[in-house]
Amino acid sequence: MTSSYLLAFVVGVLSALHCVGMCGGVVGALSYSLPERIRGDWSRFAAFALAYNLGRVLSYAVAGALFGTLGGVVIEAGSRFWLQDLLRWLAAAIMVGIGLYISGWFPRFSRLERIGEPLWRWLQPIGRRLLPVTTLLRALIYGAVWGWLPCGLVYSMLLSTPAQGESLAGAVFMALFGAGTLPVMLGTGLFAGRLYRFTGDRRLRIVSGLAVVALGLFTLAFQGYN
Repeated sequence: MTSSYLLAFVVGVLSALHCVGMCGGVVGALSYSLPERIRGDWSRFAAFALAYNLGRVLSYAVAGALFGTLGGVVIEAGSRFWLQDLLRWLAAAIMVGIGLYISGWFPRFSRLERIGEPLWRWLQPIGRRLLPVTTLLRALIYGAVWGWLPCGLVYSMLLSTPAQGESLAGAVFMALFGAGTLPVMLGTGLFAGRLYRFTGDRRLRIVSGLAVVALGLFTLAFQGYN
């Protein structure tokens, strides 16, 4: 289980360029929408940026708990061992798909985003009512809403979460994935989207994607030892 936690965190780190490209505009808009008195105070500005992202990671953890519970139900419903192995193989295969998606070689992976569109249409008005964000609590709640923004990468990680087999493990798995994305997303907020220029570097995207593919293949090869 520990190896899968490490894997989730590393995938979060390696998906940084995708995260900036996907959510950099949202982060920049949130940063600029804060009152001048907050943006002018670096420590308060950093606190709001952190609150946004902690809310986002919290949503990932909640979703991970739900999918982890689902995995536990599936495993308990049938022959425990072969179902658990099947979920692990599926999780590893999804990891390979994520790597190809990050590299730009599997754009159809983004179609997973359609799954969450109905939920997002319901949540989006709630986020609008929280604007303008003037307190840390509002920033945390807005971040929690933002965490459900349809994202093929996040949904792909969720599809591999049932292999964790229980709610707590699923929550930790997704929280660690979110923690891996935290440094670059926090930096994007603090520097108002200046990290955008790195998202256009095709070589960095390919290297990051291939690293995720390698992790997925490693998991496929050694999943029996997890």
